[in-house]
Amino acid sequence: MIMLILKITFWLLAFLLVYPYLIYPALLKLLIKLGFHAGQLAENIAELPRVTFIISAYNEEAVIGEKLRNTLEIDYPTDKFEVIVISDACDDRTDEIVNEWAEKDPRIRLVRQNERRGKTAGLNKGVAAASGDFIVFSDANAMYKRDAVRELIKYFVTPEVGYVMGAALYTDTEDGGESAESEGLYWQFELMLKKLESEFYSVVGGDGAIYAIRRELFFELRDDDINDFVNPLQIVAKGYRGIFNPRAICHEDTAEDFSKEFKRKRRIANRSWRAVKRTIGWYRFPRDAKFLWELVSHKVIRWFSMPMIIALFLITLALALFTQNIFYEVALAGQIYLFAAAFLGAYLDKKQSVIPKLVYLPYYFYFVYYAAMLGIWDERKGIKHAVWNHVRDAETAPTNAGDVRNEGRTATNPAAEQADQI
Repeated sequence: MIMLILKITFWLLAFLLVYPYLIYPALLKLLIKLGFHAGQLAENIAELPRVTFIISAYNEEAVIGEKLRNTLEIDYPTDKFEVIVISDACDDRTDEIVNEWAEKDPRIRLVRQNERRGKTAGLNKGVAAASGDFIVFSDANAMYKRDAVRELIKYFVTPEVGYVMGAALYTDTEDGGESAESEGLYWQFELMLKKLESEFYSVVGGDGAIYAIRRELFFELRDDDINDFVNPLQIVAKGYRGIFNPRAICHEDTAEDFSKEFKRKRRIANRSWRAVKRTIGWYRFPRDAKFLWELVSHKVIRWFSMPMIIALFLITLALALFTQNIFYEVALAGQIYLFAAAFLGAYLDKKQSVIPKLVYLPYYFYFVYYAAMLGIWDERKGIKHAVWNHVRDAETAPTNAGDVRNEGRTATNPAAEQADQI
């Protein structure tokens, strides 16, 4: 009886671990092919609406000038395009540079919060100051193609579309090291999945680097909310859907190494899991059943992958020892290899050595799962991540979210706001 329970649990865990990456995309493709999809969207806008382009910034003096130049080169009517830069209490030359640009172009405006409260608090303030009918959210290091805003806006001609997400493509996957290459491969899979979700019903989440919403669908967020995840959840709960447009493109950098990326993944999981727990009661059946299936399949199962990996290993070990079945022995050997590769990758990464491809891919995925597990554990302990740094300054921030352990306190943790990469 015990062996039967272990075998059933083995196959259940194995299914759940491969489901988000193999079975879920295959099901989406099948359902779309069978005609269970949202249908074609209209793209013809008789008159382009007024747009507010919001850039989040914290100590971005190195890139803010280039970002503003890039933004002003976007192909959109000048009389319908305003630019708001949110300064999260910057203490470098960011504000000065923005004001210099504002003197040359009145479409640019600086909105500063004098106390550092994080990106989401800044966006609350920025959207309140916006005059556009639609809001486009961007990061300071995300460089847009000239037609990106038009591509984001055109689908809003369909009333049921509440937000549109573009494609953030990485510029440094060839020379940015193993972390950049792993993240690039992972993100290509994510883009494919978003396209399928968009065709089926609604893309899950937004992307802080490039996504747009209807102005009236921005609802004030808590400081510790991850804005490009919670706001889309709010929008879908109101009966709208999100669209992914791969032709709306921006380019940005990945994290330079695994340690910086780990901190971002941990914080994202912490804030995203808290968001799901808080918003799950907003949805109605059967209207939101499709989206909830996408949410669980795309996000929630992944966040709990590391406990499942550990449990699967222990169960496989028991089955291999007590059944002497060659299948479980091979499965155990495979899992031992993956664990060994992950630990070797961690060792080589610590030594700043080159990590072979057969090592860094398992290392990357295991560290993503481990970061998610720690992020959810942080949430359970009441640790909230609200204040952010960009990945370029990650080494200046505390390295452990656990540095703040009191209930309801906020832990400083690095990286850009991007919810959809875990």
